[in-house]
Amino acid sequence: MQVDRNMKKNLFVLFALTTLSGFAFAGNFFFQGKEGKNASFENVTVKRKNISSSILATGSVKPIVGAEVKVGARISGKVEHLYANIGDRVEKNQVIAEIEKMDLEALVAQSEANVKAAEAGIGVSRASLWPVLSAETDYGYQDTAYPPQQGQNFAGLKVTLPLFNGQDLYTIKQSKATKEAANAALEFSRVQLSYATIKAPISGVIASVTTQEGETVAAGLNAPTFVTIIDLSRLQVDAFVDETDIGRVKVGQKALFTVDTYPDKEFTGKVKAIYPKAIIQENVVNFDVVIEIDSNIELLRPDMTTSVTIYQEEKKGVLTIPRAAVIKEGSSKYVLVKQDSGTFEKKAIKTGMQSGSDVEVVSGLNEGDIIGISK
Repeated sequence: MQVDRNMKKNLFVLFALTTLSGFAFAGNFFFQGKEGKNASFENVTVKRKNISSSILATGSVKPIVGAEVKVGARISGKVEHLYANIGDRVEKNQVIAEIEKMDLEALVAQSEANVKAAEAGIGVSRASLWPVLSAETDYGYQDTAYPPQQGQNFAGLKVTLPLFNGQDLYTIKQSKATKEAANAALEFSRVQLSYATIKAPISGVIASVTTQEGETVAAGLNAPTFVTIIDLSRLQVDAFVDETDIGRVKVGQKALFTVDTYPDKEFTGKVKAIYPKAIIQENVVNFDVVIEIDSNIELLRPDMTTSVTIYQEEKKGVLTIPRAAVIKEGSSKYVLVKQDSGTFEKKAIKTGMQSGSDVEVVSGLNEGDIIGISK
């Protein structure tokens, strides 16, 4: 009996020790887990700031319409002189090339001679029609009409003139028409001669040269290109905006962009135009949004890659938290709010505008609240 009592006593002590050890382990585990859980959060204070919604896009720097011109020849011939090289600065109407023109100069001289011959032909026609005109310098007219009429006195002499007929009038008109045709041919030959001197249509920088002195160019339906001129002061950014965002883009909205060459420098601009037709590449639909550049345009070059941010609207002094702090469960949104006891409690919130890594809090939090973000 004594043995049974001792055994029961020992079993009771063992059970009690086991139970206390279990409680101690559970308590230690609980407190360690709670401390570890709190330690795994980053504390962030709810603040007020100015935010704006924006759209991100990629694009490239391009010359505006009319700022890149390919200059060519309108006539065929050998290039006698080429005055431009890549990188040269040229001004509008500056001569950049000349094509051989001896044959064109000879054509102009021939046309001028034809004009003089036509003028002489008109004089001959008039002289044959009015023979009495040759006496004008010797006698002069006395109270008589010009030309003298039949039977009128001319310096005391009776004038006898041949009668006008249709053939005489036709001869005069034909001589005048011949002169007009000669003048037109002269003007055409002068225009052709002007084509031999090629001038810069705009001011800018020579971007490419596609011919050399001594080469023969043949003008056809497409004028052969001599040089390409770009006006680097007239550039824009073509940003490609996704179809899901294009509805929020409006002309006049502010835009910022960066280029790979100057990653730490921001360039400013504004939306100038939106192309109505989409650009589809690999089943991705984008729209070309033209950004007018406002600053530091002299640092940019065509075809530079850009990262563009287009701003829609701005709100000032609104409550904001990091987007990473928002927990989504179905259609509801929550954050973990730190309590006085140091623990975090889940609380429902309503959000508004998003801007980069920040999000507006419409309700559910107050300024100064501390929320936790899982590390």
